[in-house]
Amino acid sequence: MSKKTESKQAEAKDDILTTTAKAIGGAAGKIAALAGIAEPAPVPQKSSKPAKLQKKNNPHLPRKIKKAQKKAAAKALAQA
Repeated sequence: MSKKTESKQAEAKDDILTTTAKAIGGAAGKIAALAGIAEPAPVPQKSSKPAKLQKKNNPHLPRKIKKAQKKAAAKALAQA
């Protein structure tokens, strides 16, 4: 036999073995999940959106609120 046919036969055997192993493993996992022995593994999901920057933790008040607070502080100082 030539080397090409030997490698094709080896690949075919490996392919059959891997597909059978996957089928057996999948069935065993389903049975274990139904019996409550094992929990199904969570499927990680990749986000397609770019990550957002974290918001800075600084106090930010709108201009109108700042002005109202200043006026209230000025009135409190004037009355005292």
